[in-house]
Amino acid sequence: MLRLPAFEYHRPRTVGEALELVDRYGDDAMYVAGGTDLVPNMKHRLFTPGHLVALKGIGELKGIEVKGDHLDIGAGETLSSVAAHPEVRKRFSSLADAAGHVAGPQLRNAGTIGGNVCLDTRCTYYNQTEFWRKALGYCLKKDGTVCHVTKVGKKCVAAHSADTPPALITLDGEVEVRGPGGVRTVSVSDFFVPDGIWNARREPGEIVTRIRVPLPEDGEGDEGELRTGYAKLRQRDSIDFPLLTVAVAGWIAPDGRVRKLRGVVTALGSRPRELTGWDEIAEGELLGDEVVEALAQRAHKQCRPLDNIIVDPDWRRAMVPVYVRRALEPLREAESGAGQAAA
Repeated sequence: MLRLPAFEYHRPRTVGEALELVDRYGDDAMYVAGGTDLVPNMKHRLFTPGHLVALKGIGELKGIEVKGDHLDIGAGETLSSVAAHPEVRKRFSSLADAAGHVAGPQLRNAGTIGGNVCLDTRCTYYNQTEFWRKALGYCLKKDGTVCHVTKVGKKCVAAHSADTPPALITLDGEVEVRGPGGVRTVSVSDFFVPDGIWNARREPGEIVTRIRVPLPEDGEGDEGELRTGYAKLRQRDSIDFPLLTVAVAGWIAPDGRVRKLRGVVTALGSRPRELTGWDEIAEGELLGDEVVEALAQRAHKQCRPLDNIIVDPDWRRAMVPVYVRRALEPLREAESGAGQAAA
């Protein structure tokens, strides 16, 4: 049986109190929200903090509501509440789908959207017991000097495995981060860096407090109607981390032609990857079979998974165009309905 290391548990009531506690205990303290990722990692001795600072009791981190021109989501909201919230489902179905596909219902009831955005990267050679890792000689991400994926010690390539960031990136989402230096806002697309050891632009003492997603204009707007899609590949649909996720967002003109299209994949590298060249293929076009296939093949050329997850990387790469097609299907269904209505 894997047991937790000894620690002291703190329950601050405000973000300020949480920041003070982490400042007091320094490197021996870590924040915990739902604990669905941190607690197993502590059992594996990937982290051994002497102090855990709980965030779930902080009211400032709760709430989902429209504020002005954006949807404001508290980082402490559970994934279940985000997935079920009517404003999220109505306006950003891909975000609701992403939150609703994290792990299983018990973990979604505990895990938070802020915790999902800050999820630690994962790797076959990292997410193991201390005994297993010691026998191998550890790895670059924890206690070792070599990456067992690339066989060198220059860069960790542990995989980004969070479900909600790809959807947030396609929707131009932002995160509010609060720390000893004050409050700052970072776009989700700029929040992640290609470093599997620490892949976010967030200092250890900082807290992600809010997530904001700009609202699409009412009606068609200048960019067209927003339509979104999301698809996830995993070994067991009931609980597993992703082997691949694809999120898309398209702005579609009244005649069904694409004005703007974004796609983001994750679980293939240490940060989410935005697919490039899609506007050149789709802009001004209907999302017919030929256009969708061109987009899928363009994604396939850009994505080359590494051997950092237990499933064969060549098979994962072969699944990229399959799941791009699936993610784009809701955009096509909406277009088909609009076309029939116009007819």
